Amino acid sequence: MNNKITVTATINADRKKVWDYYTNPTHIVNWNFADSSWHCPSASNDMTIGGRYIARMESKDGSFGFDFEANYTKIDNGKSFSYEFGGRHATVEFNELNGHTEVNVTFDPETVNPIEMQEKGWQAILNNFKQYTETN
Repeated sequence: MNNKITVTATINADRKKVWDYYTNPTHIVNWNFADSSWHCPSASNDMTIGGRYIARMESKDGSFGFDFEANYTKIDNGKSFSYEFGGRHATVEFNELNGHTEVNVTFDPETVNPIEMQEKGWQAILNNFKQYTETN
């Protein structure tokens, strides 16, 4: 797909902390959801080439849920990584900015939901990540 979507947030923390909070399952479960009516009850992350990332995402009332699963295709430890999920690809970059860290997530959209909806959902998750990282 050529119509990739990018969402961005600047986190008031150094890149080492931001990388850890983004990739460590202990932290992932605290921010990986787009809406407060959802949560991420479990996550696992084998951060190696070919390694698997799995995050359970579900509504708090239990009416719907799914596992987001991906396999790592490229890792530049502490700086960026790429993964494949269901035939789609994403790259996450961590750029230092004077004591802050800019996080850019670029991904292939799916074909079911509108582009704007997907962008808003991924941005909401990244905003949750920013809030969690800056307050913990």
